[in-house]
Amino acid sequence: MTRPRVGVAVLTMGNRPAELAALLDSVAKQDEAATRVVVVGNGSPLPDLPDWATAVELGENLGVSGGRNVAMDRLRAYGDVDVLVDLDDDGLLVDADVFRRIADLYEQDPSLGIVSFRIADESGETQRRHVPRLRSSDPMRRGEVTTFLGGGHALSMAMLERIGGWPEEFFFTHEETDLAWRALDDRWKVLYEPALLLQHPRTSPARHAVYYRMTARNRVWLAKRHLPAPLVPVYLGTWTVLTLARTRSFGGLRAWAGGFAEGVRQPCGVRRPMRWSTVWRMTRLGRPPVI
Repeated sequence: MTRPRVGVAVLTMGNRPAELAALLDSVAKQDEAATRVVVVGNGSPLPDLPDWATAVELGENLGVSGGRNVAMDRLRAYGDVDVLVDLDDDGLLVDADVFRRIADLYEQDPSLGIVSFRIADESGETQRRHVPRLRSSDPMRRGEVTTFLGGGHALSMAMLERIGGWPEEFFFTHEETDLAWRALDDRWKVLYEPALLLQHPRTSPARHAVYYRMTARNRVWLAKRHLPAPLVPVYLGTWTVLTLARTRSFGGLRAWAGGFAEGVRQPCGVRRPMRWSTVWRMTRLGRPPVI
């Protein structure tokens, strides 16, 4: 294939102008330039941007999924992007060869669908939740995985044309898992590449007030949308037990229970259960879709 062209999408709510400026500076310093850069203001105005960045201001907050779909559609409309790179607005590309490495990976393997970056804080430490595999806390272990990190990743535009974009119903949480499961079922590879580093402040997902509700609702929706029927109760039962064991907040558990009920009651889009061959493939990769 010809040299893949990289496009960049950044989603922001307008509350991190200094961090956004630093991120765009790190994008500009890449030794292989991005073909396009789109910055989406998700329900907020945007600060002044470099003239090489396209600004898109949305009148309402569409969530992570909806905002990323807007950026994806804008990049697709240009017709000159083969690989979409999503970056958190408070992230930073420490190295100058990130886009070149990404283009190399996709040039070498046309079956590559998703590439997940390594995420580390200012001290170089990677949180356990940012290692996308079970039974391994080693952030430097490269290889195929079954999910990816939302803060920094690359997506094949050819893959997105086949499987569709982000699940807008999810708003935020588990949208990466939904996309990864669809990619795997369409026989694309998901690669964790620790050489691609995104520096990101240490945070907790539970800092968001609606985190517990969204987590529970979207897990139910994942099961309803993608799992073969016998695995639905296994997956939801496993995560119920884990949530009860891990959650120390009564308020959090109450919100989680409300979200679980919401997921059961409300529609979640078209159901397309994955093939059993995909279940086996995920199991061989170390993470069967029951946990």
